[in-house]
Amino acid sequence: MTIKVYNKPYLLRRDNMLSTSTIAVLVAFVLYLLVLVGIGIWSMKKTSSTEDYFLGGRGLGGWVAALSAQASDMSGWLLMGLPGSIYALGTGQAWIAIGLFIGTVCNWLFISKRLRRYTIVANNSMTLPEFFENRYHDKKKILLTISSVVIVIFFLVYTASALASGGKLFNAVFGIDYHIALAIGAVVILIYTFLGGFLAVCTTDFIQGMLMLVGLMVVPIFAYSFIDGSFEEQIIASGINGDYNSYMSLFSNGGKPYRFIDILSQLAWGLGYCGMPHILVRFMAIKSEKEIKKSSAIAIIWCFMSLVAACIIGVLGRAYFGSDVLADSENVFIQMINNVFNNKLALPFIGGIFICGILAAIMSTADSQLLVCASSVSKDIYKNIIKPDASDKKVLQISRVTVIVVAILAFIIAWNPESSIMGLVSDAWAGLGSAFGPLVVASLFWKRTNIYGAVAGILSGGLTVIIWDYLPVAGGQTIYAATGIYSLLVGFVISFLFIIVASLCTKAPDKDILAEFEKAKESVEI
Repeated sequence: MTIKVYNKPYLLRRDNMLSTSTIAVLVAFVLYLLVLVGIGIWSMKKTSSTEDYFLGGRGLGGWVAALSAQASDMSGWLLMGLPGSIYALGTGQAWIAIGLFIGTVCNWLFISKRLRRYTIVANNSMTLPEFFENRYHDKKKILLTISSVVIVIFFLVYTASALASGGKLFNAVFGIDYHIALAIGAVVILIYTFLGGFLAVCTTDFIQGMLMLVGLMVVPIFAYSFIDGSFEEQIIASGINGDYNSYMSLFSNGGKPYRFIDILSQLAWGLGYCGMPHILVRFMAIKSEKEIKKSSAIAIIWCFMSLVAACIIGVLGRAYFGSDVLADSENVFIQMINNVFNNKLALPFIGGIFICGILAAIMSTADSQLLVCASSVSKDIYKNIIKPDASDKKVLQISRVTVIVVAILAFIIAWNPESSIMGLVSDAWAGLGSAFGPLVVASLFWKRTNIYGAVAGILSGGLTVIIWDYLPVAGGQTIYAATGIYSLLVGFVISFLFIIVASLCTKAPDKDILAEFEKAKESVEI
């Protein structure tokens, strides 16, 4: 059997002249990007204070809050990383999607309402580090400092994953050099985040979330109708590891049986949700508790449909391309859109709009990450630690400068075109989930948690991930490489244990802290 490698620049002709189809796609991209920049300019006029810039004045409606949270969560991973891993290794990779769906449901049902209420009770906290400081009455600002540093470190890696996705997208679609493509994506995201802050980010995320869902639903239907021959035969012809049944099995990975610990590690991705600052801030910004119920339903339905569709695209890609094996599996959705709408249907403008859906996934996460980093540096470190008397105007200036600096640093991290989107996301997700997830849960639901437990939880969770994923302490390789166990699973458990032990071994919270805990719990259905 001969396997061909499919690795064409999408829409450029061999003589590198712009074809009609290329121009149509380019027009779609330009129009889409202009809309985003326009939203940034519009939002800037409505942004006059730090609460506006970081929380949109706590005025998000149900639809915007739901789609903004989910779009900022899924990123290029949903449309490139997940379909790519399933295309390469089979449906066993769907355990990550299952874990993420369970995590999404739990986050909206159990965390969202109480977190919104508690951040208001805790001196109207606008960021996660500020909430920790106010929740535990941390006069020395230890929690604020530690959590802000953790956010900046791991969000740099997270933002880099989004920029790498953008670079690969522009490179694949237009044949542009990866590094130039990386710069284009970074500049556009930078412009509207810099101008409009949280309102611009959430409004664009709403549009992007809708566009992502439409693309995920429509493209597979058309692709399936164009499959030549038997679905099973086409998948076998694509050169999969193992047979058809193992490729389609949830309990097989790349032709090999899954270990229980592998499945548990992938399910553990869902633990990260309760520690993601860029998702949690949406809960804090929702207009009212009544809106949360509507947001929860919208977000859960969107998440389910999107994850299922992304998994289907990975499998469908094997059957659709058959022996034309993709050189880069993470481009399967892009290649599918191009082939269906440019070659089969001759509707390149429509294809360009759907490719913008992938760009939307990338931007909707990168902008949120930039904003969270900006809030940690300007609000938590500069305003609350370095210069408490700083004016709102000065804090806004520092925020916008931080957005630029973080974007540049993330750009440098993403410079290597061989960077794995899945790998970068995995590391950042584990670090944030382990450092903050257990503490968020404990802060909201266990009144005995104290500042000592909080500090121990953040440090132990974050350091566990760094040691597990980056230090070659297991015979010259990392512990993750030696065991295959996802660091989030280990880090989350260790962080929780440290919170419990440190809290029980030290002084109980004072009566004021306990009174705030009870006040935040009132009228909240759990």
